[in-house]
Order: sequence, then structure tokens, then C-alpha cells
Amino acid sequence: MAGIEDLRSARLQKLERLQKAGFPAYPGTLKRTHKVREVVEGFDELAVSLKEVIITGRIRTLREHGGSVFFHVEDETGSVQAYCKKDRLGEVAFQLFLNVFEVGDIVQLRGTLFATKKGEKTLEVADYKMLSKSLLPLPEKWHGIQDIEERYRKRYLDLLFNGEIKKKFEMRSAIVASLRKFLEKEGFIEVETPILQPLYGGAEARPFTTHLNAFDMKMYLRIAPELYLKRLLVGGFEKVYEIGRVFRNEGVDRQHNPDFSMLEFYWAYADYKDNMKLTERLMAFVVKEMFGSAKFTYEGKQVDLQAPWARIEYTDLLKKYADIDYDAASRDALAKKAEELGIKVDKGSPKYQIADEIYKKKVRQNIWKPTFVIHHPAGSIPLAKPLDDNPAKLGTFQFMVAGGWELVKAYTELNDPIAQRRVFQEQESYYKEGMEEAQRLDEDFVEALEYGMPPATGFGMGIDRLVALLTNSHSLREVILFPTMKPKG
Repeated sequence: MAGIEDLRSARLQKLERLQKAGFPAYPGTLKRTHKVREVVEGFDELAVSLKEVIITGRIRTLREHGGSVFFHVEDETGSVQAYCKKDRLGEVAFQLFLNVFEVGDIVQLRGTLFATKKGEKTLEVADYKMLSKSLLPLPEKWHGIQDIEERYRKRYLDLLFNGEIKKKFEMRSAIVASLRKFLEKEGFIEVETPILQPLYGGAEARPFTTHLNAFDMKMYLRIAPELYLKRLLVGGFEKVYEIGRVFRNEGVDRQHNPDFSMLEFYWAYADYKDNMKLTERLMAFVVKEMFGSAKFTYEGKQVDLQAPWARIEYTDLLKKYADIDYDAASRDALAKKAEELGIKVDKGSPKYQIADEIYKKKVRQNIWKPTFVIHHPAGSIPLAKPLDDNPAKLGTFQFMVAGGWELVKAYTELNDPIAQRRVFQEQESYYKEGMEEAQRLDEDFVEALEYGMPPATGFGMGIDRLVALLTNSHSLREVILFPTMKPKG
């Protein structure tokens, strides 16, 4: 059996043969009058009129039959059969096609349409042109490939051979468009904030670091756009959102990828309760846009996003599923409980972080129906405002659904610069004790708050997770075109 290099060498010889015949293998000009779907759908009229059409696409099958060649050409809209006949093309052109063109090549074809005896819609080729000579053969057994990671590494082949995967990414685009549609109807404007930042913030996560040569300074890829978006509230904008990539130097699993897409919005003169109502409407809107109703199916179970959703206290869930009385428990007691569950506890981890690790392991997988997990412990979200009537809890919520998917984290924003500085300083102490994910003291952000930021609520959602749910995908890798992969070997 010929190896890949032998096959490549044979194709290089065909490339040379084409060029010697005076035809470029990668021309800079082309023409197309119809996409394949237009040819198929308009077949009757085009065939009767004998109107010539020009299509482009990739050869996916090819078989010689006497003095003719039948093959299928595919573009993003579909596939159609084409037919080259020696009598129509002439001896020289027919032999060149036969000797040089093969499966994988991208071509331009001009001709008229007819139906075969079996009724298959077919383009009879009057003229052809190579647009891109394929130097590697398409794999024959891609559908049966056992190494799933190979599909992610060579996503371009996955898209060529797996129509269902391609549909997922088309749906992803539609989901993002529907998010924008909803927010813009609600009066939000889309903005862009820096990805390269002099100091990271807006979430508890380890950053990626880099160096800016022009200023000889250390820089970070953002872990969230939050602190810059809230600066815009200080500047007078009242409803802003951003959709973009964020980067967190952490683990990789079915719900995490080091770089991912985030939607964040900030809404002045509103609080977390207003935000919950908006979130219910936003999610129902997107699902209705995709499926026609507020219901979708994930892993065989139906999820109904029709409002209202359940609202459950974070500490009540810890008590119910992990037998933890958060308010009464000490940090050491929680650390011991975590160790019993096989959870590593860093030396500098505060009580709330240990509780959250237990929550992730023991609690959230029990939540299937759409649920707002509300009122996290004070200090656990450093940018959130405490409740006026109970400062031990925060005005926060997480949107949980489908057996442990956290889609949204949101809260009433802390806009008191003195309190924010105090919380940042506390986080700095955790950082010095070894908590790498702690928030850092951002003096510029605190100064912005000192000019006055209106009361506001914010919202952060991982778009990849939403897409995974709505496309019934088990892992984020299925819905990220090029997920981060460990090198082979």
C-alpha cells in the first residue's frame, strides 16, 4: 500500500504535468455564476433553457466510464454530479482532465444541465479550470476514525467529512447573532476593550503573560473584560456589552478551554434582580430563535427555559447536597471536608474558595432545571456588592442548568471605591499567601470608581457553553473550531 509521501509525490507529478500544459494550478482569477444549491433548485428551468452555468467546488468522487468521467463537485451549499465527455471536450482536454484531476482538487466548471437515465441532475462540462490542486489525498476512513482528538487537530477535514459538525458551527453563528439581536433591542451598544492589559482582573483565574517590547513591560492576556467595561459606565454609557475572547491559564476539561468566547454586559441603574429577569428573557429569546419554542433537548432530557426559573440560596444547596452549614463551619473544617473528597486545597485558599470547590464537586451536577443560584458569601466575588439587609451575602446569581452547566455569573456591581479597595487589598493578601487566582489591586480602576460609577449590574456568560448545550454537545471541543490541544507525543 502506498504511503502518504508516495501519494503526495504522485500528485506533485500531476501538478507539474498541468503546469507544463500551460495551465496554472492556483490561478488568481476565477468566475462563478451559480452556487451548487442554485443549480440544483433551479435545475428544471436551467436545463430546458440550455443556459450555461459556471460552478466552483471540490471534487469529492470521480469515476471513469469509457470515454467519459462522472464526478461530484461540492461547495458549501451542496453537491452535484458533473460529466466530462471526450466528444464534448476534445481529445487533448479530456486526457488532461483524466490524467491530472482527482478527488480533493478544487475546480471551476462551465457547462449545461441535463438529467441522466436514472434522473440524476448533472452538469455536462464544456470547459474546466483548476483552481487549487490538492497535494494530499482526502482520507478514506475519516468517518470511522477512533482518535477523536485527531478530528480536533484537523478540524478542516472534520468539517469536510462530518456534516453534523458543520451544522453545529453554523448554529453557533446563529446563536451569537441572536444574542446581539436581543441586546441591541434592549438598548445595549457593542464595544471593544483591550485584550492585552497591564494588569489582569475581573475574575479569579491565572493569566497568560507576555512582554510588550515597545514599552519593555510585562503584559497579560485578559481573563475578563469587566473592569474596562465598568470604566465605560463611569464615562456615561449606561448599557454596554462585549463579545470576545478571554484567556485563562488553567485546566482543560469538557467545560473549560484556555481561550474561550465570553459575552459580558453592564447595565447602569439596575441590580441583580433586574438582571435575573432580563436573563430569563434573553435565554428564552435565543432558544426560541433556534427551535421555535423555549424548549430544547440535552443528552436525552428536555429543558424548558420558560420563566420564571427557580431561585435557590447558595448556602442552602451546600447544606442539601454536601451537608455543609457554611455560616457555622470554620475554614479548617471545610478544608478537611475538601480533602476527604479528594480536593486539593492551596495554602492560601480562603473559606469561600474551599466551599466553592466542594460545591463544584458535590452540588452543581444535581441541578437540571434552569435555576438561579443566589447570594454567594461575602468576599467570594470581589467585585460584587453585599446585600443591604445582609452584608454577609452578595447580590449575586449563577444560572445553572442541565446537570451542572454554569452558563452565567452575574451580580450587582460594587461601586463604592473605598470598599472596593479594601476587598482588593484582602485579595492581595491571599495572592501573597499562594492563591494564584486572587484578584489584583487595580489602582487605575479604583481611581475610576472615585469619579463615581452609577449603581449597576453586570453579566458574564461563556458562549461556548451555551452553544454546547443548544447543539447537544458533550464537550466544548465540539463547538470550538480549533480547541487547544496537547501536542502529539
